Amino acid sequence: MAKTPYDTDLDRNPANYQPLTPLGFLERAASVFPAHTAIVHGALRRSYAEFYARTRRLASALAKAGIQRGDTVTVMLANTPAMLECHYGVPMTQGVLNTLNTRLDAAILAFTLDHAEAKVVIIDREFSKVMKEALALAKVKPLVIDYDDPEYKGAGERLGQIEYEDFVASGDPDFMWAMPDDEWDAICLNYTSGTTGDPKGVVYHHRGAHLLAMGNVITCHMPQHPVYLWTLPMFHCNGWCFPWTVSIVAGTHVCLRAVRAAAMYEAIHQHKVTHMCGAPIVMSVLLNATDAEKKPLPHVVNFTTAAAPPPEAVLAAMKSAGFNVTHVYGLTECYGPAVVNEWHTDWDALTGPEQAQKKARQGVRYPVLEGLDVRDPDTLAPVKRDGESMGEVMMRGNVVMKGYLKNKASTGKAFEGGWFHTGDLGVIYPDGYVQLKDRSKDIIISGGENISSIEVEDALYKHPAIAAAAVVAKHDDKWGETPCAFIELKPGAQATAEELTQWCKANLAGYKVPRTIVFAEIPKTSTGKIQKFRLREMAKGV
Repeated sequence: MAKTPYDTDLDRNPANYQPLTPLGFLERAASVFPAHTAIVHGALRRSYAEFYARTRRLASALAKAGIQRGDTVTVMLANTPAMLECHYGVPMTQGVLNTLNTRLDAAILAFTLDHAEAKVVIIDREFSKVMKEALALAKVKPLVIDYDDPEYKGAGERLGQIEYEDFVASGDPDFMWAMPDDEWDAICLNYTSGTTGDPKGVVYHHRGAHLLAMGNVITCHMPQHPVYLWTLPMFHCNGWCFPWTVSIVAGTHVCLRAVRAAAMYEAIHQHKVTHMCGAPIVMSVLLNATDAEKKPLPHVVNFTTAAAPPPEAVLAAMKSAGFNVTHVYGLTECYGPAVVNEWHTDWDALTGPEQAQKKARQGVRYPVLEGLDVRDPDTLAPVKRDGESMGEVMMRGNVVMKGYLKNKASTGKAFEGGWFHTGDLGVIYPDGYVQLKDRSKDIIISGGENISSIEVEDALYKHPAIAAAAVVAKHDDKWGETPCAFIELKPGAQATAEELTQWCKANLAGYKVPRTIVFAEIPKTSTGKIQKFRLREMAKGV
């Protein structure tokens, strides 16, 4: 590349260039708002000054334990103050934070510990049983630290050499923590669900974490000093980067160990929660709460949801209940949400169903994502922007992962052609808004026709008796595949398979109507996502 006058004697130096990292967000909040409440957990209240001092103590203690650049610190924690502290304290050593899914079994956890080469493991007592098994199966022999959360009232064996509070107390609150050598350095490691084999380790870098955290402030309309309720697991994509986001605006984290209707309403009412995130299951828990569990909302609460598009009926019910729903879309590989359904004020004049149709689209790219498109997965040619032509949703930009740890082949496949291939099928409208139609593996092909399971589910959700619906392909000798619907009814509600079949016939083309309807509990992941791979197995037996 030829040099220009702007390239001569105008070099990077510490005065004009610093690596992007989210770690400075907490330092700034503690400097500007030292007395502001940063964390609420039961009776516990911690200011930003205390939060920052504790993360420095944690980093100091980890450094004394030998953690340095590129070393993995694995944690098995609920949504607690310790989990928030680890999001800063671990990368302050230039180490890498690996948050474990608390619902996984011992074998997968052991695989993860070994694959990540965990040097330190911090374990909440609630999860000591499964972690004891995992540590016994694992080849690595990390330093084990127990976390005794005062809000946990159950039993649990201590497995480690030291308790978390004692470990933190051994550190220096004035520890001179290290900026990353390079903003491309790893900050976190997250494992995919592993439903088709061993989980893949998704590597995040400091630059991406910084940018996605900033993007959340913009897309979730967060003013100064918001109150954020932790209904999204922090182990899931590092809580969509909100452990760092909240510090940008000096907000208050309200920790919550378990997502229960009464606890959520009580927290919203008592602490005047302004923002929360979660999968559609969290909306369902809120909407299906009993009158005894509900508390009056102090104001409209901003609720950001991902996963499947919220059905029209759910969006309408949330609005009536006092929640403003923002629909986002993303994957573990893009730090959580990277696409948002940006709302246009002129859409306010649309009818309720018309608004719901707009809101059910995944939307446009975050301001911090450089590219979003729907393309042919083989040729990479863009599909027509007609809202009908289907292709694979693809992304590119600074909030896409570094790649998969120790998995060059999968990384190369994911980035073929200079785009991240999401594996999701969708369409793109003339206004540039993307809408998912299905995972590539979830499309139902019946008699040569493609059926979107999302479309069938949306029709089912409109039925007043249905609390949850999931549709998968079931083998059919004549048609190849036909839709099979799994249904959960609302408490006290009744509906028959024949009634739901007639409902679908009135709302869908005939070939899209489920041939099989099963009333059963729908299996979900710990983050509320429906496990369609399990439903496909269940469909074989009905």
